Amino acid sequence: MAVGAVGDTSTDFSSKAKLTKNQADTQDRFLKLLVTQMQNQDPMNPMDNAQVTSQMAQIQTVSGIETLNGSVQSLTSQFANMQALQSVAMVGHNVLIPGNRLAINEGKGVGAYELDATARAVKLEVLNAAGVVLDTQQLGDQPAGRHNFSVDASKYAEQSGLKFRITATTSTGTVGSTTLAQDKVMAISTSDNKLQLELQNAGLVYYSSVKSFN
Repeated sequence: MAVGAVGDTSTDFSSKAKLTKNQADTQDRFLKLLVTQMQNQDPMNPMDNAQVTSQMAQIQTVSGIETLNGSVQSLTSQFANMQALQSVAMVGHNVLIPGNRLAINEGKGVGAYELDATARAVKLEVLNAAGVVLDTQQLGDQPAGRHNFSVDASKYAEQSGLKFRITATTSTGTVGSTTLAQDKVMAISTSDNKLQLELQNAGLVYYSSVKSFN
């Protein structure tokens, strides 16, 4: 399982060293500008203490913002790693993601769909890899929301690359629907502080795209 390391000491030291160097560079540039400004000021109208104090406060504000940004980035990274570790328990479990691949599980073709509104008639079609309809089932009235289904897959000569299609209607027209494919979690990883799942069929997907798991 490719789970990002938590509390990577070398990375933390590198980030802190980089942040410290950036702060030092910023302060050095600011002080050089301030000294140059004071050397070239009008002797008859020199900068007063309030002006100097104001400009010194500005450098402290900039340094504080850089420190805060660094802290936020560090916390974001640690949170992503903690989330990855906690999600290891999902490995080996099934999830539902947007898609229309018909998963074969113990001789049954399984999947799910979501309806935007109540439908008077819902039709399920099973298609082969070429898009040819192999089977049609009428699922009847269905309320809005998510619904699971299973079909006998033993009657399909080819079980590789099977897909399904949902058509939902009312007396006045079509009801919007979203097909959901079942897949198995094989591993967990992180990318750009975002949690990813490596699925058996779909490959890498972001955790945010998962509708449910069991």
